[in-house]
Amino acid sequence: MKMRKKAAVFSSLMLAVSVLVAGCGGATKEAGAGGEQKGAKTIKVANYFATDHPQNVALREKFKPMVEEKSGGTLKVQIYDNSTLGAEKEFYDGVRNGTIEMGIPGLIMQADVEKMAVPEWPFLFKDFNHVKKVLNGPIGQELTADLESKHGVHPLAWSANGFRMFSSNKTIDSMEDFKGLRIRMPNIPNYITLGKLLGANITPMPISEVFSALEQKVVDGQDNPIATLRASGWYEVQSDVLESKHMFSPNIYIINSNFWKGLTPEQQKVIEEASKAAADYEFDLLEKSYEADKKFLQDKGIKFTTPSPEFAAEMEKASQPLYNEIYQKYPWAKDLVERIKAEAK
Repeated sequence: MKMRKKAAVFSSLMLAVSVLVAGCGGATKEAGAGGEQKGAKTIKVANYFATDHPQNVALREKFKPMVEEKSGGTLKVQIYDNSTLGAEKEFYDGVRNGTIEMGIPGLIMQADVEKMAVPEWPFLFKDFNHVKKVLNGPIGQELTADLESKHGVHPLAWSANGFRMFSSNKTIDSMEDFKGLRIRMPNIPNYITLGKLLGANITPMPISEVFSALEQKVVDGQDNPIATLRASGWYEVQSDVLESKHMFSPNIYIINSNFWKGLTPEQQKVIEEASKAAADYEFDLLEKSYEADKKFLQDKGIKFTTPSPEFAAEMEKASQPLYNEIYQKYPWAKDLVERIKAEAK
């Protein structure tokens, strides 16, 4: 009798504990529509790339599923591509002020965060492996060190826009051909200076306005990686590409600092891992897509010109006054350039 009584009391206690645990955990475990948990946090990710650009392919195929699955449904990802949430400055400001949780801008912040300009200094990188080695190593961390304190955005991972080349409505195969050419470049001082040093007339404008500017012949050309030329349809209003590789453009995954700090350590780890996986995948997609993009554009009638060694050397030499100006302005710049170039060996 005593044993049965003790067993009954023990069973009652276990039942009570089970009910209590279920009651405490039910609110956080209950799934909402679409499989996410009730109270799940939504991460809006903004960028300016076309839907089928490798940046957005990587977001859809890697970042979004990894975050949603590995967070156990506590995080939901919404991708806003093709400048849906505004041009680069608008969505970057949105991430800074917290109306947008995440973004993948270029280096638009470089006016305030000086070292963020470095990857886009001309003729600095040899190839994709050189870029990845630098940006994914200590130098990459050094470049982003002031981003959070100055702009309130937390850096997550470097990704690739690619090596920039000039597309135009005429063949460029000498320095002479740059003279008087009206070229759209981003509204970033180093870009504008480089274009002028090459001899072109530079018109800064947002990427969202480029197609109509080319179509209406407001400008004669622009500079971007050919993946962007293809994905944005600019080949419809251009005839030529100069494989100048005059500059490498990275992108960077960023997240609003306050939103980041409001996440659990587990959620932060998930986002960090997904960002790095998606960025690595995008780097790979972009690098492998070059020949396919080139063939696609050639099939659309685009003529590619590979600069002769002499022409390439002339373009690099023309950029030297920009470096002289940079070295004079920033005492740390020459050492950093030398360290970056040393990583190519």
